[in-house]
Formats: sequence, structure tokens, C-alpha cells
Amino acid sequence: MPDIYRLTKQIAKYLNHHQVNQVRRAYYYAEQAHLDQKRFSGEPYITHPYAVAVLLTDMKMDEKGLMAALLHDVIEDSQITKQAISLQFGREVADIVDGVSKLAHINFRSRAHAQAENFQKMSLALAKDIRVILVKLADRLHNMSTLGVMPASKRRIKARETLEIYSPIANRLGMHNINVELEELSFSALYPLRYRLLMQAVKKIRGKRELLVKQAIYFFEYELKKNNITATVIGREKHLYSIYQKMKIRRKSFSEIMDVFGIRVLVQKKDDCYRILGIIHSVYKPFPGRFKDYIAIPKINGYQSLHTTLFGEKGTPIEVQMRTLDMDRIANYGIASHWLYKKTKDAELKARQWGNQRWIDDLLELQQISTNSVDFIENVKTSLFPDSIYVFTPKGDIIELPQGATVIDFAYALHTYIGNQCATCRINKQLSSLNTVLESGQTIEIITSNKVNPVKSWLMFSVSSKARSNIRHYLKNNSV
Repeated sequence: MPDIYRLTKQIAKYLNHHQVNQVRRAYYYAEQAHLDQKRFSGEPYITHPYAVAVLLTDMKMDEKGLMAALLHDVIEDSQITKQAISLQFGREVADIVDGVSKLAHINFRSRAHAQAENFQKMSLALAKDIRVILVKLADRLHNMSTLGVMPASKRRIKARETLEIYSPIANRLGMHNINVELEELSFSALYPLRYRLLMQAVKKIRGKRELLVKQAIYFFEYELKKNNITATVIGREKHLYSIYQKMKIRRKSFSEIMDVFGIRVLVQKKDDCYRILGIIHSVYKPFPGRFKDYIAIPKINGYQSLHTTLFGEKGTPIEVQMRTLDMDRIANYGIASHWLYKKTKDAELKARQWGNQRWIDDLLELQQISTNSVDFIENVKTSLFPDSIYVFTPKGDIIELPQGATVIDFAYALHTYIGNQCATCRINKQLSSLNTVLESGQTIEIITSNKVNPVKSWLMFSVSSKARSNIRHYLKNNSV
């Protein structure tokens, strides 16, 4: 049986006495509601919502989110109503529980239109209260970790659904830890033979590579200490699904994958990341074209880090990541780190949170202007899987766009009004056409005119969900 005292002891580290008591009340309420219910494994059902709440404590979830996690199956599996939960625990908790309950009815395997409508419901739930999706992701993670007791056919269905929907959402929200666990569990359930073979291949080379990494760690620590840099240096191993995806997409054998093992360096200050980069490049020869600066230009989900790949002993490649401790927390928890940083005064951390919040807000805008549910899901999936480029406004602001984006996409990324009245542009101060495909590093200036309006041909050379949705919306509402 779950140990409620263990849970309350953990959350007492960051919640006050009254808040802890509220979570305890929710646990006992859920325990009574699920009293005679069992899981597929034969365990008492309360073990599941309890496990979901425990997962959420790692991201310092607030008391209302934890209460909703404990109660998330009560409406679905008992006679208790949303109104009853609202009377007991308040409207906010009841709304989260109701949102998670509605997501339980989503069937992603249905025909395209129904699938799109269900995904639309999920996205809107995310936009209204991020805790709905965080509870749902934790719910899915625990269900995937206990998938072994289910028939193989059901395991495959759940695994595919997780890889196609839940894992990308976790990734888009910057929740690396949950994303990795969902991918690994899904990979092992969906392709058990491939998973085992790849695990055996990694184990086979682990001994030699681990020795190489340990030697590099020892050298890094020595050099950093010599340069008065305080840092934590750790070895890391790529998770199997990531290796599998690289092999599949790049059509390479396992022996050709370079960064199965690597090193992560954690420091206090951002400047130290660049200092360390200089130190290791002065000793180890870097692989050409393998350096990436995600600190200066963060990923769309807020991820920041310096990446480089070095030639180790006998030419063996070693991937190195350098980031601050705050960057590491953001990388692991993403938007869920809102609770870790809600009192922060660090403008940079807040900016990274706003980046994810902007994406969530964009879901509401997409819903409002999409012509139908199928159009909506296409737009959302486009935003979940972006291959990005980075361009600049004349003021130096960074704008992230999908690969293949044109001037029209850039204009709509700035503002719907600018997109609708985009007449022409300057790229690096040179006049250019609206259908010009943009490249990273370019500076784009949009020239607008109140005599210009969107036309159907713009759809032929726009690729971003925001641009295409706004163009369609304008054409639909302004057609003669």
C-alpha cells in the first residue's frame, strides 16, 4: 500500500503545513473512492494516483496540482461528481480533475476527423491550465512503467500513442526527463527485439567507452581546477530510443553513431561555459561542424547548453555539453519548472518560461482561427516537430521559424497585423520577394502597406502553422 507519510514528508520540504494537510485530505478521499477497485496487476487502485502524485513532487508541483493528481480518476471510476470535488477541495482542483478525466476519453486511433477533434480538446486543456497536461503526462508515465501486465496488442497501442502524442508534447514543453522515459518505455513495448539488440550493442562497447570517458572526466576536472573553475563533470549515455532514431533517420549502423557516450559539465555561471569551451578546444581537437551554441540561441522549448564533439583517444568521438545548474533544471523540467522558479527574479529564466507559455497561448489562437479540427491538428503537429532556423529583426531580436520558412512566415511570427499587410521586405538590407526562403542568421525587415491583404497564393510558400492558419482565416472571412 502507498505510504502517505512518505509523500507528505517530501512535499513538506516546499509546501506549508496547511497545504500538506490539503494534499493528505485528497489522498484519503481518493483512497475511499477507489476502495474496492484493483489495477490490472491486482494491486489496490490507489497505488496509481499515489504514484502520479509522487512523480509530480520532483517538479515541486503546487498543492492543488498534487490534489488533482490524487483525485484524477475519481470522476471517471466512481459516482463522485465534479461538483462534489469542488465542494470538498475548491473549483480550481475540480477543474483540473475534470480536464484530466476528459482526456481519458481521447481515442487517437479513431478516424481522422474524430482524432483531430480529440487532439483539439487535449490542446485546449493544455492552454487553459498547464497542470492538466502535467498530471496527464505523469499518469501516462506511470501507466507505461506498469505496462508489462497487459496483453502485447494493448502494449503496442499504448506505446504508439505515447510516441506520437504524449512524448512530443513533453519534449515541446522542455520536459526532458519525462520525454526520455516515455520514449524508452514505448520503444521497448513497441519494438522489443530491436530494443534488446540495441541494448546488447551498447553493453558490448560500454566497457571501452566508459574507460575513455572516465579518463576525459579526470582530465577535465584537472584542467578546470587549474583554471579556478568550479564545476561538476559527469559521464552520460544516450538513451536507446535516441540512438535508434539516429540510426533510422541517418541510415547509419550502430558503429557509425558518434555520441553514444558523452560528458556533461555543470557550472554556476554562464560565462564559465564559454571559458570551459576554450580550455577543452585548446587541448582536444573538435569535430568540424559539430559545435552548437544553444545558450546564445535557445531551442524553442527553452533548452540552453553548449554542445561540442571532440576527438578522444584513437579518434573516438566524445560529445560534451556545458551548461549552468539553472539551465540543467530547465532542460530536465521545462515548463514544469515554473514551480521551481515562480519566485525567481532572474529575467533570463522567466524569459525561457514565457517562450513555452507563448506556445501554449498560440494553441488558443490556432483553435480560434482554424477552419476545422483536421486543420487544427495539422498545425499543432507542425509546431510539435519543428526543424528550426533562427533569424533576426532589425533590433536584434531572435525569431525561430520552421525549416523552409519564407518572409511571409516571418511577418506573421511578428504579429498577425504585420503578416496581413506585408508588402515587401529587406533581407540583410537587400530588397527581396515575399516567397524568399530564409536562412539562419539573416536579418529581415518587413515593409507593410494598408493596401495589401493576404491572397491565396501565399499559402503556396508559407510553412508555419501561424501563417497558414491566419491566411486561411482571412480568406474565409473576406471572400467575395
